[in-house]
Amino acid sequence: MTSSPPGPSVTPLGPSVASQASSVAPQSQGFSLEGRTALVTGARRGIGAAIAAGFAAAGADLILMARDAALEDTLEAIKQSGGREATVITADFADPAAVEAAATEIANSRTIDILVNNAGTIRRAPAASTSPADWHHVIDVNLNSTWAVTRPVGAAMVSRGEGKIITIASLLSFQGGITVPAYTASKHAVAGLTKALANEWGPSGVQVNAIAPGYISTDNTTDLRADPEREAAIRDRIPAGRWGRPEDLVGAAVFLASAASAYVNGHVLAVDGGWLAR
Repeated sequence: MTSSPPGPSVTPLGPSVASQASSVAPQSQGFSLEGRTALVTGARRGIGAAIAAGFAAAGADLILMARDAALEDTLEAIKQSGGREATVITADFADPAAVEAAATEIANSRTIDILVNNAGTIRRAPAASTSPADWHHVIDVNLNSTWAVTRPVGAAMVSRGEGKIITIASLLSFQGGITVPAYTASKHAVAGLTKALANEWGPSGVQVNAIAPGYISTDNTTDLRADPEREAAIRDRIPAGRWGRPEDLVGAAVFLASAASAYVNGHVLAVDGGWLAR
């Protein structure tokens, strides 16, 4: 008489493992922004407009901060995405004090669940020829006004114990670039600020992250795309084989704005078609 080999032992699913497994199902709905209010800066066109429309499609209410009120295209895109009416706030991002005053008023009057710091500019010139005026303009728009919005809005999030902050960084948060010294300095700075605030505000339930777009077809890259040699050289280096579109940033932004990214903090997420992998 032969005996069968013993079967595999089965370990009961412990309560901690079971609870982890049961928490996976709700994550399928974790990308919803329903019931959340998002403030998006620089939302008149390009990346900011695309993110605003994407947030609307995910269920968020929108507050748009831009240099002027000519946001008809963005408002129409929000409407077409199923969004409700958005609030428009005007502020000149070259004037950080005015931006901070506007942001403080918003933070005191509305509950901002999500902040997207997208407003930005670029001035191209060799470093030795960059004027003090151009340097200060780029730093004011890209860095000082980012801080001017983030400080009051982030402070309110910390007081409530939750919030999401997403800053639009750049490939030049990692690299040096050519003939854009102020832009590169500002984008390295916002990447560092992202990590500093994640360290400080993370324990209070606020996630602070950044998105580093690759070469995207926006106003900031008009000159590059108009130069046939530079355009081709850039495109040839991108593994995806094309320049990015503003819509390519939406998925990453919705992820970082949603409950699905609750354990992501202090990260600079490159959305670059593979550029940094080269």
